Amino acid sequence: MGKLFGTDGIRGEANRELTPELAFNIGRVAAWYLGREQRGEIIIGRDPRLSGAMLEAALAAGIASVGLDVRLAGVVTTPGQAWLTRNSDAVAGCMISASHNSMEDNGLKFVNTWGFKLEDSQEADMEQLYHNKLDSIPRPTGAGVGRIIRDEAMIEGYAKFLLSTIGRSFSGLKVVLDCANGAGSFLAPQVLKSAGAQVQVIHASPDGININRNCGSTYPEAIANAVRSQKADLGLALDGDADRLIAVDAQGNVVDGDQIMLIVARHLQEQGQLKSNTLVVTVMSNLGLTLAARKLGLNLVTTKVGDRYVLEAMLQGDYTLGGEQSGHIILRKYSTTGDGILSALQLMEIISTTGRSLEELAGIMEKLPQVLYNVKVVDKTGWDKNPAIAASIQQAEDILAENGRVLVRPSGTEALIRVMLEGPEQTQLEELAGQIAQVIREQQGE
Repeated sequence: MGKLFGTDGIRGEANRELTPELAFNIGRVAAWYLGREQRGEIIIGRDPRLSGAMLEAALAAGIASVGLDVRLAGVVTTPGQAWLTRNSDAVAGCMISASHNSMEDNGLKFVNTWGFKLEDSQEADMEQLYHNKLDSIPRPTGAGVGRIIRDEAMIEGYAKFLLSTIGRSFSGLKVVLDCANGAGSFLAPQVLKSAGAQVQVIHASPDGININRNCGSTYPEAIANAVRSQKADLGLALDGDADRLIAVDAQGNVVDGDQIMLIVARHLQEQGQLKSNTLVVTVMSNLGLTLAARKLGLNLVTTKVGDRYVLEAMLQGDYTLGGEQSGHIILRKYSTTGDGILSALQLMEIISTTGRSLEELAGIMEKLPQVLYNVKVVDKTGWDKNPAIAASIQQAEDILAENGRVLVRPSGTEALIRVMLEGPEQTQLEELAGQIAQVIREQQGE
């Protein structure tokens, strides 16, 4: 791999781009850079995809070779791994996951001792060490070598924490839970059942290969069908590492991250707990969210795409709530990152407390038609300077004028350029988005 860190750590096709050798070496870099001020341990968690154990072994060996201890939490959610790091004496943590990506991919996501994702400058420092000073990192011997300790019981503390965030039983609430055959497959059903809900679980049998496959938050059709057939009150869909939540109401209508954020924001506002009456969102949020927030008297702070940038804005402004349309929702009172299980508990508590259905609560926002095309490309760079692509974007903007918007951006985690249009007419949006996507394929495609 050339540049290592993207918008969400290091990510690539396992054993081709993200190799065990890379994991070993970045483990050495991380141990030296993040643990240079004190000897301690790094906590490693992973999702259940097939390549996870392979990369875990290589990463742990690299860390131990520099003299730091390693504690293996086993299969755990991304927010769970961050919580474990924050609530221990660890100097840092690393999650091995490619989140919502298919099983061929994997990733390495480091957090600091407080459970926050590394700053861009820290990742740049580590990348420089990796490329230029790898051979200078010490290799202690004898008693100086780090220990590797497997401690999968750690996750029970996180489960207790999740349950401590709610103040009532969810008895009588019938829920379908889609675990995406991912990291939340054991933990999420356990927590929701302990909270008193009647839970029907689907896609919670990970085999290393089926993670995110036609299930979870990126494939809400599965849970929508299950909710209707089970006559459930609502459905909750996680992604592979359980840092996202997408819901569906009793009719099978999707309730995305924008709507969930507004539901939570209004509830916090009514409780006087929404700091500065402000919600932090990204440029991908639906225009309907902006209109609904205006009616509620909410202030919006808008960032570029990526939950790390949402959190950065939240920390700078000392805000309470933020997130993404994709289902990353950060409740800063409880967590340093998006947490699908935590978001599910808070949403269920609002439903239980207010006695209102999810369908009724979601009516807080009317989504404007939105079209998103993901265009596979060979190279994500240079597209924004391409005259043909620029002309196609400008043409769409001229047609939509003040009635809509066009957003084109490269994915931070995949070889894709995303084309998103919003406006009053779905058919028109699909036509205009298709035209832009075709030009991108011709100019940058495979």
